[in-house]
Amino acid sequence: MIAPLAFIRQGLRAVLRPAIDYALPPRCPGCGAIVGQDHAFCLDCWSGVQFLGPPCCARCGVPFAHEQGEAAQCGACLADPPPFDSARAVLAYGDVARTVALRLKYGRRIGLARLIAAHMARHVPPDDRAAMLIVPVPLHRWRLWWRGFNQAALIADHLAWNTGIALDKDALRRARRTRPLRGMNPAARRRAVKGAFALHDRQAVRGRAILLIDDVHTSGATASACAAMLKAGGARSVHLLCWARALPRDRPATD
Repeated sequence: MIAPLAFIRQGLRAVLRPAIDYALPPRCPGCGAIVGQDHAFCLDCWSGVQFLGPPCCARCGVPFAHEQGEAAQCGACLADPPPFDSARAVLAYGDVARTVALRLKYGRRIGLARLIAAHMARHVPPDDRAAMLIVPVPLHRWRLWWRGFNQAALIADHLAWNTGIALDKDALRRARRTRPLRGMNPAARRRAVKGAFALHDRQAVRGRAILLIDDVHTSGATASACAAMLKAGGARSVHLLCWARALPRDRPATD
């Protein structure tokens, strides 16, 4: 009887793992130090990151100093509600979070997308997963050609695999190219992305709970433009999930 291919691969990995680890030992994604297993942070990096979660604003996810109730929102969201229904990030934007994001985005360390997606999975809303659809923030075709991949789409691939939620990488498209947003103030960012996104197929998002995937959440201009377009197409709700977010006191100069 021939063993299933998956069983053969699992056996080969178990046999070859010690040799691979000796030749190419696992390294911390934050600093490159040798660690005990793939995609694990060293103690220094682990202790230097700020994981985000409750208590936080029910809408944008900004941390609260103490519990204020499950539906409590921050003053900014009450004054000017964003078009997405919720936004959650794994980490506060800092040295380690930035390093991982940049190594994925510009360093072509595409294996880091699996690490990011694994951490994102705990922030998936407790909705009916059959009604959910994972949609990555798209790149313009010229930037995609230059970079070779869309980091948000790579993360979305792994998140779909981990959760079993449906994925549509073509639901949103960049209707026009935008300038890099780094260095712009929030108002300028909103103007830059206005009209930059379009729906590929309205029927694909109609009535769905959308998990909008991006790597870094700064001013929220890009996510808001995407969420507004998805809502206009009939999406029931839009939930932003990302690797890191800039807290209001510390906005990074990144796009």
